[in-house]
Amino acid sequence: MTSRLHQGFYRNGNEHRAGADVSFGDIIKCFGFRSIEVGKWVAKEEQQLGANLFFDALYDLCDILQVPESVISLNGRLALAFGKGGRKGVCAHYTPAKHELSLAKNAGAGSLAHEWFHAFDHYIANKMYANTQVGQFASELCLRGKTIISHNLNQRLEESLHHILLPEVGAQSASLNPFISHAVALDKQSKSVYYTLPQEACARAFEAMIQDHPIKNSFLVQGTKQSKLALLGAYPTGALRATINKALHTYFYQLGCAVQHKI
Repeated sequence: MTSRLHQGFYRNGNEHRAGADVSFGDIIKCFGFRSIEVGKWVAKEEQQLGANLFFDALYDLCDILQVPESVISLNGRLALAFGKGGRKGVCAHYTPAKHELSLAKNAGAGSLAHEWFHAFDHYIANKMYANTQVGQFASELCLRGKTIISHNLNQRLEESLHHILLPEVGAQSASLNPFISHAVALDKQSKSVYYTLPQEACARAFEAMIQDHPIKNSFLVQGTKQSKLALLGAYPTGALRATINKALHTYFYQLGCAVQHKI
């Protein structure tokens, strides 16, 4: 059976490897990831395809967010895994205890942006809030109303999270914004608590922002507009989506500037 990797993924981003093949080792050198582990069932040709896809997608993420490579690797804290296996039926996941983002070989495509935001959400928690516990996400602490550590960047990120998680400005305090209202309905339908988890809602909102950017990469993100889940309201839409997109872009641009000592 042909690997999903051979079927190709749409991309229109800048060329960062001049058409040459790269290795996972090259990705570590360029971005500074702690490590990259490749599963034993990933064939040599699949490793090459996977390395090229990861390299392009990660640089597209850099370009979309306007941040340096060190932000993508979370200053060397983040590890990647490809085709390593893991949870049955799960195409991609982030493991807080290991600070590891893992994509399945044949089913992980399009999930990279979502899982990367989980990693970022976890990484930034103790820089945004004091006295955090292991495994906590900034998004969940924000929803609990924790007081942020005073810093312009923290304030910008909190504003973005508020747009995602809280009622819209002018709405009644007890009401939900349309995005979270749809998430509640999806949880009721599935008889679970998943779509309303703050870390999941924020990762989906981040996905939507990435897919809306003119730089397109279907290995990085897909499905936030016309997929079955999107049509059920799992992603922000309309004016709220535009507001969230603008807030997130502003935050990451300022983060990139700060990291590069531009501000």
